Amino acid sequence: MKIHEIGRYQAQPQQLEVVLHLDPALFWFQGHFAVQPLLPGVAQLDWVMHYATGVLAPDHRFHSIQNVKFQAPLLPDTRVTLTLDWNAEREMLAFCYQRHDGEHRHTASSGKIRLCR
Repeated sequence: MKIHEIGRYQAQPQQLEVVLHLDPALFWFQGHFAVQPLLPGVAQLDWVMHYATGVLAPDHRFHSIQNVKFQAPLLPDTRVTLTLDWNAEREMLAFCYQRHDGEHRHTASSGKIRLCR
């Protein structure tokens, strides 16, 4: 099953916000973990690269992870916003996943990824 995108907002060419619904049937939740499924970090990074190279920096590819911090789990049936900020001069992509909790958002993970041509 693919990503369930609710909305996409791009106020500036180097920034992108994507609102996602984490469908419990997503492949990534299967077996990760049996007691309480959660979205693995590798899936979160895969989605970051999907949107970064598909929208913000299509002529770039992954180079290295500069830093990443997983602060809270992303659980099935949750609404999240993925924010991307592309700095073309430095070839640096900053990302942040925020969980929606009613009117509030809480950071679940964030980091920086260096891209290259």
